Amino acid sequence: MKRRSILLLWAVVLSMHGLVMAESAPPAGHITGVGGVFFKAKDPKNLAAWYRNVLGMPVEAWGGAALRYDAPQHPPVLTWNAFPASTKYFAPSTSGLMINYTVDDMDALLARLKSKGVTVLKRDDSDPNGRFAWILDLEGNKVELWEPKR
Repeated sequence: MKRRSILLLWAVVLSMHGLVMAESAPPAGHITGVGGVFFKAKDPKNLAAWYRNVLGMPVEAWGGAALRYDAPQHPPVLTWNAFPASTKYFAPSTSGLMINYTVDDMDALLARLKSKGVTVLKRDDSDPNGRFAWILDLEGNKVELWEPKR
């Protein structure tokens, strides 16, 4: 028992001095984050214009957007999740892809969507993680909009 107490004391002392980490770092050669989301579109230029004009996506001249993690009120992580092929969560879209976009002001965005004639499939303001809404983009891909809880 005495030896165990001494080892525990040394572990505490070493960790206080930053010499022992609570979790070991992952080995080299691992995923660190998502660097981009790429998908095929029937009409990429028209779809990019729709995302710019309807959702306010900052589409660049090269056709895509650089969305920053350090934007105000943006969550510090990106969620990755593979759903079973049988899921109905992406319905009514038949696409095998759904992107969740974080938004800064759900009410303002939904008002803009309504003014552009976009149908909101569903809205949920009671989720403990924040407010959600779902729409279909111009090509029928389901889009999940998320205003994180502040």
